[in-house]
Amino acid sequence: MTTKKTAAEKTTGEKPAKKAATKKAVPAGMAAVGPATAEAAPARKTTAKKAAAKKTAPAKKATPTKATPTKTSATKTSTATKTSAAKKATAKKASAKKSPAPKPPGFAKRESRAAMVKRAHAINEVLAETYPYAHPELDFEDPFQLLVATVLSAQTTDLRVNQTTPALFAKYPTPEDMAAAVPEELEELIRPTGFFRAKARSLLGLSAALRDDFDGEVPATVDALVKLPGVGRKTAFVVLGNAFGVPGITVDTHFGRLARRWKWTTSEDPVKVESDVAAIFEPSEWTMLSHRVIFHGRRICHSRRPACGACPVAPLCPSYGEGETDPEKAKKLLKYEKGGMPGQRLKPPADFPGPPAPPLGG
Repeated sequence: MTTKKTAAEKTTGEKPAKKAATKKAVPAGMAAVGPATAEAAPARKTTAKKAAAKKTAPAKKATPTKATPTKTSATKTSTATKTSAAKKATAKKASAKKSPAPKPPGFAKRESRAAMVKRAHAINEVLAETYPYAHPELDFEDPFQLLVATVLSAQTTDLRVNQTTPALFAKYPTPEDMAAAVPEELEELIRPTGFFRAKARSLLGLSAALRDDFDGEVPATVDALVKLPGVGRKTAFVVLGNAFGVPGITVDTHFGRLARRWKWTTSEDPVKVESDVAAIFEPSEWTMLSHRVIFHGRRICHSRRPACGACPVAPLCPSYGEGETDPEKAKKLLKYEKGGMPGQRLKPPADFPGPPAPPLGG
């Protein structure tokens, strides 16, 4: 029993004895202190590193804060540079669009009607001074020839019509002659004007109507004229104003475009444009106003690239700047006699300042 007890005591007492020995040996000898100190050293170093990291952390956070003003300053500088460049570019564009003549006040979006009417009359006066020789640009010798030429002028130039009608009128001088024409032969004569088949049908129809209903004479009223095949209000007013002296406003593509650019109307409908403009001017002005506006539209105020820099109406035009504003460049855009070229008539009036147009093939 003693032997077993001693063994058990040895078995159960080894670890406590070693622990006790270790605890007692720590203060007594350097051999025991070495390992404890070695274990404590890394712990102290780790603690020191953590403390250093904590002290350093605010400094690291402060670094971006110090750098932020620098980035902001750079951004402001970059923005200021871009803004300055944009202002310079805008200034250059504005400089390129300077008007050759100062624009008068009163071009507000809400211009009063009284102001618009006053400006419209001023524009008409300028056009009268610019085009004292304004006239219908179709060659004709009687109302029938003017009626036929006007029908042919649809979708083509007056010049092309004037180059075509000499041979046409030589073969068919009267409504009776044209009414009896062979369709194919008539079509061949008017082919250069385009849409020749439809135009031939209109000429045959109106010639027959003149022969049968009006004793071969062209009527002098709007109501009678618009009943003829191929004749609308525009054609009727061309004939009435230039063959019979009856006032009328001719709203072709040029007239309508300019009336809208000058804010005389906002409508695209020719009948409404006619009504709006008729309310601005006296009937005595209607025919010549039509000639002047059409002349200006063909020579200076073009559809795609108006010659704003060479336009005498510029100071009165609320649409100034839609075209070329540089005076020298604008001069190169002028057409017909304004550009030193022939007019549209082969037989222009005596006071026409430009040379006559050449015949077909000339």
